[in-house]
Amino acid sequence: MNDNSFNSYLHKQIPVMMVLSLFPGLAYIFLGWIHGIQFRALIWYGLVLMVSLWGYSIYKEYLANDLSSAQIKIWYRKLSWFYYAIFFLWLLIFLLFISEKQFNLHYIAIFTEIGASVVASTLLVPDKKLFKPNIIMLMVPLMIYFIVLDEWYGYVLSVFSATLAWVLIYSSTSSHKLLMRTNYQANHDSLTGLHNRYYFINFLQSMLSSLQASRGYTYLLLIDLDHFKTINDSLGHDIGDRLLQDVAARIKKYQQKNSLLARLGGDEFVVLGSEYSSKDSCKQDAQAVANQILVGLKDSYTVELHKLYISASIGVSLVAEEYIDAGRLIKEADIAMYEAKENGRDGVIIFDDDMAVRIELNLELERLLHFSLENDEINLLYQPQFDEHQQITGAEALARWNSKKLGNISPDVFIPIAEQTGFIIELGRYIMETAFRTLGSWDKQGISLAQFSINVSMRQLFYYDFVDDVKLLCEEYLTQEMREKIIFEVTESIIAEDVEKVIHIMEQIKQLGIRFSMDDFGTGYSSLSYLKRLPIDEIKIDRSFIADLNNVASDQIMVNSILNMARQFNLSVVAEGVESSDQFNYLQTHHCSLYQGFYFSRPLAEQQFVDFYKKT
Repeated sequence: MNDNSFNSYLHKQIPVMMVLSLFPGLAYIFLGWIHGIQFRALIWYGLVLMVSLWGYSIYKEYLANDLSSAQIKIWYRKLSWFYYAIFFLWLLIFLLFISEKQFNLHYIAIFTEIGASVVASTLLVPDKKLFKPNIIMLMVPLMIYFIVLDEWYGYVLSVFSATLAWVLIYSSTSSHKLLMRTNYQANHDSLTGLHNRYYFINFLQSMLSSLQASRGYTYLLLIDLDHFKTINDSLGHDIGDRLLQDVAARIKKYQQKNSLLARLGGDEFVVLGSEYSSKDSCKQDAQAVANQILVGLKDSYTVELHKLYISASIGVSLVAEEYIDAGRLIKEADIAMYEAKENGRDGVIIFDDDMAVRIELNLELERLLHFSLENDEINLLYQPQFDEHQQITGAEALARWNSKKLGNISPDVFIPIAEQTGFIIELGRYIMETAFRTLGSWDKQGISLAQFSINVSMRQLFYYDFVDDVKLLCEEYLTQEMREKIIFEVTESIIAEDVEKVIHIMEQIKQLGIRFSMDDFGTGYSSLSYLKRLPIDEIKIDRSFIADLNNVASDQIMVNSILNMARQFNLSVVAEGVESSDQFNYLQTHHCSLYQGFYFSRPLAEQQFVDFYKKT
């Protein structure tokens, strides 16, 4: 038996067999004693006691140790011989007592033989190699005994015994098949026929225990198909399902002997290698198998006259004896896989110490970020925005995190973490409230701005309470005139979401007087159709196009195209990241609306902004 769940079941039956042998066996000693044949009963019971003690040691061996795959096989052989031995002893007591007709003990022997056969057919049903031989071993001597009687009823009883043996084997076989089918369905993916996530997690946990015992190594490959969703959405789920079946068949061709292939769900597959004694050989094989799979998957597929091409991103995690958590191991491979996707997809990344350090840092950042507002570590800076005459006309509120433990943390680091953990909802509301309060305070000080920009994340925008939060904060801090200065900056990634829902939310916000700007324009999902449909008032040219504006012709073409497009749609344009007079002069010549960047001013604290405004 290779299935650990069945091994565990058979292991649990050892004490049952011991009880069913030792306690009823006492009855034979008693019967032998009162009829003067106790010697043979004592010898038999002594053998039962010895086999039971051996069975108990097998039982304890399974409990006490995290057995490797090889050790499990050895243990199973011992287990099999234990069951053969214990049922042979019940055959032996039948043979010892069947001749004692003068005391009618042969009836007890017959009943015992039938009872032992029923026990074998019931307790050993998961394993045909155990229940069939034992039933045959117990019932055949009974049939022979009835034939040897040489009486008509003996022949009838022999036929009945044969029938009973057939019934026991048939019922046990039927139950075994049902058990196997149920087990297969519970442990296999219905689409691809591969092992499923449930089976894989259990197998991996067992493998980790085995590695602890053997001090060995193995590898885990997490395979995620690139852009599979596009095929599903464009050609339908039937085509997608057929493609997944073909992908599974291809991966099967490249997996090594004794490795495990499973489908975790969707378009994610996982390969778990066999055990290695050397980490280097484990790593080499993992890399080789991953590369073979990567190349093999890229060959074209033909599905219902569709010629399809697909690649994969593969994350590799090397498993050593110190691993005790299957979830952690999968997470590491998952991180490596996403690293492969970020590196352009269609690649293999092995999880290493540098990634581990980065993960630990991210976990620490995640923990500290959770308390950042409570510890008053988040503050806002304000970067001035200028018109073509270099007059301050607006400002963008920028969040900064000064951790008491780690110092200044870049927004490029903590904002994605806040997005992933959901903390962006709480953080975003704090930023919005602080920015509203600041604008109200400046207005009282006579600082007149045409616009005031606040970044709003996609997750924040889709939060069920977002519109109501904005309304409440507007009522508390802003007049109607001040609301019309507010601009919410969103990124192009919102286009990848439910566009109709995005438009509905934006229109609700616009009813308050607040406008919208599309940040980092040109770097993601830019589309004229979306630009026409979304109720935006401004676009911001991403700083990556401004950086080499005077040296790279393609950047000039992109910037000119954005400016011309904005004029067609009657949108204002903000160029961010302006750091030189040459950049400013070029943009000014091509009629850009607004500018921000270090050429004019770095982001400033609230009071610094006030002083800078008054000075300029």
